[in-house]
Order: sequence, then C-alpha cells, then structure tokens
Amino acid sequence: MESIDILVFGAHADDAEIGMGGTIAKHVQEGYRVVVCDLTLSEMSSNGTVELRQQEAAHASSVLGLYARTNLGLPDRGLESNRSTIEKIVEEIRRWRPRIVFAPYWVDRHPDHVMTSKLIEEAVFNAKLRNYLPQLPIVKVEQLIYYYINDVDAVSLTVDISEVYATKQAALKAYQSQFDPTATKDSVETPLTNGYLARVEARDFLLGNSSGYAYAEGFAIKRPFNVSLF
Repeated sequence: MESIDILVFGAHADDAEIGMGGTIAKHVQEGYRVVVCDLTLSEMSSNGTVELRQQEAAHASSVLGLYARTNLGLPDRGLESNRSTIEKIVEEIRRWRPRIVFAPYWVDRHPDHVMTSKLIEEAVFNAKLRNYLPQLPIVKVEQLIYYYINDVDAVSLTVDISEVYATKQAALKAYQSQFDPTATKDSVETPLTNGYLARVEARDFLLGNSSGYAYAEGFAIKRPFNVSLF
C-alpha cells in the first residue's frame, strides 16, 4: 500500500507555499515524498478564476517537485466541521498514509485557515480509529505540525530553508493572480496584492536570523516531536 513522508493540507492553493514552501522544497530535494491537498478550489478569491488558480497551483507544484497535489473541492468560505467533510479528509489521509501531517496554525485572520486547522486535527485523530470508516486501513500519523500563513505566534521549531529560498520564491510567484496587481486587467486590491510577498520574505528572514540562518520557516506543535526527519 502506498505511503508518503509528508502530507500538507491547506484551505486554498498557495497556503502551503506561503507557510512552508521552503520546508517542502528542502524535503523534496532530500528525497522525501510530499503531497499537498487543498481543501477548496478558491472559488471565492477576489482575483483569478478557478481555472487560473488551478493552473497556478500546478505550476507551483512543479517548481516544488511535489509527489502529487490533490483538491477535495470543498466550499471556499463554507468549510464546516461535519461528518461528510471529516470523512473526506480521513479518506485522504488513509489514501496517502503519511508519516507527518501539516495543517495551518489554529489562529489566523482568515476563517478558512482556522477551520482547516480544526478539521485536520479531527481527521488525524479519526484516521487511527479502527471502527471509523472500517473499510479503509487505519493510519497513525506520527506527528501533526502547524504552519503559519498570515501571522506568527509561539514558534515551537524552525527549519533552515536558506539554500532553497529561491525555490520558495519561484513557487509563490507562480500565483501571479494573487500577488501581482498587474497580472489581470480586472485585478482588485487585496492584502495579497499590497506587498504581501515582501512581508513573507521579511518574516522568513527574521525567523532565520533568530536561529542563525539566512531564512527559516516556523512551526507550532501541540505535543513532543521526534526531530529525526529534520
């Protein structure tokens, strides 16, 4: 049965790249198999169409060297903690059988990021229950780790991404509809089009500087972590 090393969940295409694109690139380059699962098609985005967002996600995935990227097609700005949604996420976890799962940090200005964090935590718990969706083999995830998208709070660990920072930047630039105000003729101003990538770089620089690296990404955990993977 297929198994991977890392499964990263995000509410929207670009969440994973913003929060941990460097960590993804680093582990891919070291031979680990990484899959990203976006919960929604980002259909409520102010800029870019669903089709364009999918093209951008495919480009970013190629830049990062992902093993695969999937999308559950859940409603953007309509994510809810219900049986159907949890089951879909559990099925995804049991499909890939990851060692480690990443989810957005549980505090964020975007409600979808907060809900995604909650959904993934519940699904990781349910994935190990023998009598939950018993037709699928259980999966005991070694660790659930949370990445930051918009804000950084209590950092539990950092990953040095100095050598792969150009790869993270290239993956983020794939999302021109979101970050470049001139990308489309009908683009409107949002927090993402107003110097957002510069703020991401500044955050990564400051996190790196505090750890003695050029650039780093920060993460939060809720229980002790075995750092052998890193």
